[in-house]
Amino acid sequence: MAFHEEKHVAYVRSLREKTDTFEHIVTEHLRMSGIYWGVSAMALMGRDLEAEMAASEIADWVMSCAKPDGSFGGSVHHDGHLLYTLSAVQLLALCGALERVDGDAVAAYVAGLQLPDGSFQGDKWGEVDTRFSYCALNCLALLGRLDAVDVDGAAAFVASCRNFDGGFGAVPGAESHAGQIFCCVGALAIAGKLAEHCDAELLGWWLSERQCDSGGLNGRPEKQADVCYSWWILSSLSMIKKVDWINTARLEAFILECQDDEGGGIADRPNNVPDVFHTYFGIAGLDLLGYFKRTGKGDAYRSINPMYALPRDICVQLGLEETA
Repeated sequence: MAFHEEKHVAYVRSLREKTDTFEHIVTEHLRMSGIYWGVSAMALMGRDLEAEMAASEIADWVMSCAKPDGSFGGSVHHDGHLLYTLSAVQLLALCGALERVDGDAVAAYVAGLQLPDGSFQGDKWGEVDTRFSYCALNCLALLGRLDAVDVDGAAAFVASCRNFDGGFGAVPGAESHAGQIFCCVGALAIAGKLAEHCDAELLGWWLSERQCDSGGLNGRPEKQADVCYSWWILSSLSMIKKVDWINTARLEAFILECQDDEGGGIADRPNNVPDVFHTYFGIAGLDLLGYFKRTGKGDAYRSINPMYALPRDICVQLGLEETA
């Protein structure tokens, strides 16, 4: 099955105009991440972000979501949160406007969320989750401010969330989940502690066991396959160098089957309604599988860095390491 590039481009661009839909209204609180997914999808397809996505206007909007404490909200007039602070920094990097960030203020905000055990709260209300460990370390790495926090402590907390099956959970004792595993593996990789705190053989087994009969990947045992795990799992397998432990051809076919061949976009499963979240992660998954290079689009497309969830060329510009 072919990859419907132009239809996907049209789908992502159309979302900018659909401001009166139910979906647009009820997702206002995560608009920052939604725009990051859309812009990232376009970036990976090698599109001109200024001409086709008005990158400079997006950067202006991102800055309108900045808070006095250094954080960013999910949208204008929303409270700051670590999740959306990372998405904001990633978006500004994509738009070539990272210099507009007050790095010292963001670093101080992130550092203020770290607890004595090395974990991070998502915001002032106190929820702790390994997602926030990843967001904190990624955000600071992109800004060159990792020295603002206790990196060793952060890695030790993530390590305390490792389970007997090799996976990681949201907090110590929580079940292994592919999304959390990405966050934990990514955080450890950024901290330079992946080899120390991750059993690559055991984790590679757990992740490869997530492949279903359909060829797609699920997030935990007994669940259906979902395109988004093409990113969460493939990025983790990439960082521990175990991508060849799954049937990559069948996963590639599953992702392509989830495309909407009429209106564009990629859904979670075949014949479902597409959305920007699965569109981005489907494209990212195809890139990690080497699909675009094999189909002759390697020179036109941009490859994604599995640690930082940004195009590799941006990571190189920022002086970030390519491997864990």
